[in-house]
Amino acid sequence: MLLNFEALASLGETRDLELAQPVLLGGQGLWAAVVSRGHCTVGDAGGLLIPPGMLVLARTALPLSPQQGSCHVLAARLCGSAAAELAAALPADLFPARGESCPRAAELLEELARAEAGSSRVQSPLVFALLCELAGADAAEPPLPPLVAEAVACIRQNYAGLYGVEELSEQLGVSKSHLVRAFHAAMGVSPGKYLTTMRIEAAKRLLLHREYSLEIVASLCGFSGANYLCRVFKKETGHTPTAWRASAMQGLSGLSAAEAAREQALYV
Repeated sequence: MLLNFEALASLGETRDLELAQPVLLGGQGLWAAVVSRGHCTVGDAGGLLIPPGMLVLARTALPLSPQQGSCHVLAARLCGSAAAELAAALPADLFPARGESCPRAAELLEELARAEAGSSRVQSPLVFALLCELAGADAAEPPLPPLVAEAVACIRQNYAGLYGVEELSEQLGVSKSHLVRAFHAAMGVSPGKYLTTMRIEAAKRLLLHREYSLEIVASLCGFSGANYLCRVFKKETGHTPTAWRASAMQGLSGLSAAEAAREQALYV
C-alpha cells in the first residue's frame, strides 16, 4: 500500500442529532459539526450561539445545547495524523467557522454519515477530503451569547416601544445589572447606549422626509417629545435635528430626482 489512508485520516464516529436536550460529544479526535436547523450553543452555559449553516470544530469534547426548542446537528469525530495536525492548528478548543468558507463540508459530513457502516477504504478518503475542506475554514464573527443576541433582537424590533433597559431586562427574565454586564462584555456598549443609537438612526431616516415634524419623528422613534429628541440628538451627533435635516437635504438637492428618490429609499 503506497498510502495508508487509515493512519492519515479515519472516522471515529458520526452523530446525526435532533437535539431537544444538551449533549456532550466526547472521545479522541477532532469533532466537526454543522448546524442544519435551529440554533444551539457550544461550550458552557451561556456559550457561543451557533446559527444554521455555521460549522464548529472542537479538538476536545463538544458540548451542544439546543436553543428555543430543538435543533439539528450533524457531527463526525475525525481521527488520524491529518486530523491531529488540523486540531493542533486551531486557535482555540472550540472554533466556529463560516459555512461558506468551506462549502463542501456539510455535503462531506452527510456522505460520511452514510458511509459509517462501510469499510475504512470508503471512509478514510472521505475523512481526508473533509479535512482538506476544513483546512480552508475562516473564523466566523464571534457569535453573541444567547442573552445578548435576544436583547439585540428585542431592541432592533421594538426600539420605539421600549421604555428602557429595566423593561427590557424584565422581558428577558433577568436582572438589569446582569443584562448590563453581559451586554457590555459582548457589545462594548451598554444596552441603554445601544437603544439610543437605534433610535437616533431611525430618527435620521425619518428626518429625510420633510413632511415629518419633529414631534412625529420623536413619537415614532421612542422619544418622549421633540425637546427630548433634540437634546439627545445634539448630544449624540453634535447637531440639532433641524440642522442635520437641512444638511442632509442639501446633499440630496444636488442629485437628480431619481437619484434623490433612491437615496431616500435607502433610509425607509
